Amino acid sequence: MKQRSAWWLVGLLWVVALLNYLDRQVLFSLLPLLREDLHLSDPQLGLLSAAFLWVYSFASPLAGYFGDRFGYRKVIMFSLMIWSAVTFVTGLAQSFGQLFLVRGLMGLSEACYLPAALALIASRHSEATRSTAISIHQSGIYIGIVLGGAGGAWMGEHYGWRSVFYLLGVFGIIYGVFLMKTLEKKEIRVAERSHDFRSNLRDVIRAPGFAAVLFAFSAISLCTWLVYTWLPLFLYERFSLSLTGAGFAATFYIQGAGIIGILLGGRLADVWTQKNARARVLTQSLGLFAAAPFLILSGMATTPLILYVALVIFGLGRGIYDSNIMPVLCRLVGDTQRGTGYGILNFAGTFVGGAAAFAGGLVKSTIGLAGALEIAGAILLIAAFVLLRVPQTPSPLDGIS
Repeated sequence: MKQRSAWWLVGLLWVVALLNYLDRQVLFSLLPLLREDLHLSDPQLGLLSAAFLWVYSFASPLAGYFGDRFGYRKVIMFSLMIWSAVTFVTGLAQSFGQLFLVRGLMGLSEACYLPAALALIASRHSEATRSTAISIHQSGIYIGIVLGGAGGAWMGEHYGWRSVFYLLGVFGIIYGVFLMKTLEKKEIRVAERSHDFRSNLRDVIRAPGFAAVLFAFSAISLCTWLVYTWLPLFLYERFSLSLTGAGFAATFYIQGAGIIGILLGGRLADVWTQKNARARVLTQSLGLFAAAPFLILSGMATTPLILYVALVIFGLGRGIYDSNIMPVLCRLVGDTQRGTGYGILNFAGTFVGGAAAFAGGLVKSTIGLAGALEIAGAILLIAAFVLLRVPQTPSPLDGIS
């Protein structure tokens, strides 16, 4: 019964993970419509992504700690209901300033979800199933990105960009009410044993290997948000695809391959870790070694076919990496610090990602997106080597899951 409940939890939160990324990602497939309707410049479009990411970034460490301190379920529910309301309000925006404000509010509300959700799943699953459970949950993110890219673009073309945000906001609120009545209220409480925020922050930052993990997470975030923000517009302009076609191509190939990669990486790590204590971090490094050269190739591509092949392999490698973020963290920090630890990763990753999204708008007329992708791929290759230095012996702070 306990094992069934642990997998039921993954299923319930899978939908929330899908909404989490669908609601934040859909804006990017609608950039051409927003640019035309609200008369926005390319740097302003980049700032819309940066506004979300920078607020998300600075809120993440404290948001992660809230889950450790007050209970993961409460934080999950709060996050879902608030960001869904903000999504609905996005459809009412009439100017760049209003869009900038609501994107910042979305960053604040969404920052609370992932640290709490991943820590809750990790607390319900043992070393034998932890990577698999988290990889299934993370697959919802990939599908949410595809729906946000292709589905959002199609709906925007046919019914207008505002209707997309109205629909998503209403659905999220309805699911939030359902989740309140369905999600098991009893959870493994770590709040009573959790330290204050400053102590948690200090212990996580000082954990052996955490600096390397932080660098790798920041590198993949830089690449990911550069692609998320600018690839649909790049395809729309460079290869003359339709809005729907560009939104589909920019998301489907990466995320479709990513789903395979994340499920493969999760299962591989769970099996391999029984023979090698460093299996989870080695799996991550393997994923980055696969992703980096093909991200560079995507910048060099001269035809859509070459680009799509490169995006598929980049997505596969990124998925393998993603499947083990929280499981690796669980081996570095204690069970009362998992939310805080993931919050710190989100802080660095989304701050760097926001800078990359903004920089993409600035360099679009000089080195172009192609040059930016090539530089990002080189940084990712460095991160793959850095991860090899992470120790993966059990942390002395690690508690019983």
